Amino acid sequence: MSERRWPAKVLTVSDGVVEGTREDRSGAALERRLGDAGFAVVARRVTADGTDAVAAALTELTAGFAGVVVTTGGTGFGPRDLTPEGTRTVIEREAPGLAEAMRLVSPLGRLSRGVAGTVGRALVLNTPGSSSGAVECLEAVIDVVPHALDLLSGGRPH
Repeated sequence: MSERRWPAKVLTVSDGVVEGTREDRSGAALERRLGDAGFAVVARRVTADGTDAVAAALTELTAGFAGVVVTTGGTGFGPRDLTPEGTRTVIEREAPGLAEAMRLVSPLGRLSRGVAGTVGRALVLNTPGSSSGAVECLEAVIDVVPHALDLLSGGRPH
């Protein structure tokens, strides 16, 4: 695996956080965990729930970016939980193995509709909106993220 300090961005998807009625705990938890794992968190953003809002935010965050973008929120069954739909409009290739690994971390993971995929040289990972769920899902794949980013950037680590 590469020893490079890869950049990371965190996107919180939450109407409540946008409206100021909820604190962004899961975004903060992901930022801490990414930092602890050696990633350089270069941006943290909040967007409203909904397909179009998520797609617009991800389009901006991934433009010309070589790193990982981790979303939190909007992966469940609520009427406004449309993060996977917004993500699918932006990603070029899905990474189902990563999404499946994240779902296996707990029994509640079976309720997650989150996806993972690539946009150019960026890797996008959807995690749930709870702080513990977001971090658990990230931890399920964080060990292979540098390898994926190296491959996306044209590296030949094999």
